[in-house]
Amino acid sequence: MSLEIERKFLVKSDAFKQQAVEQTRIVQGYLNSDKRRTVRVRIRGQQGFLTIKGQSSESGLSRYEWEKPISLSEAEQLLALCEPGAIDKVRYLVPVGQHMFEVDVFAGANQGLIVAEVELQSEQEAFTKPAWLGEEVTGQNCYYNSMLSQHPYTNW
Repeated sequence: MSLEIERKFLVKSDAFKQQAVEQTRIVQGYLNSDKRRTVRVRIRGQQGFLTIKGQSSESGLSRYEWEKPISLSEAEQLLALCEPGAIDKVRYLVPVGQHMFEVDVFAGANQGLIVAEVELQSEQEAFTKPAWLGEEVTGQNCYYNSMLSQHPYTNW
């Protein structure tokens, strides 16, 4: 298992699209969405993934993560077993300075929500904040995908 350290932000404009080097549709569901541990099934493009994440640290900046590629067929079968409330989004990869931001533009029940994440090597690591980055929401549970699957953005 590895430690995932990331910060999460709302996005205030679509200017990031001009800098994006890749975009991929992601569909994911949760076999378990308990806040102490989540088990996620994801299809990214034509590849499946099974991911287990531990509970976030008190600051919300870090948590343990284990991910394993699985076949597209396995992912599709596991998605059928997931809790209600699949997540559907397009992820844009946007290089900024020395970091790659992942910007998720949500669809379906989370339409209108755009969130950017940046993974870091340490909780204190500095990074360049692009002009399109808005309010930081790191550690706010309502922005976790597992919570969005249960309490969609359009219902807030």
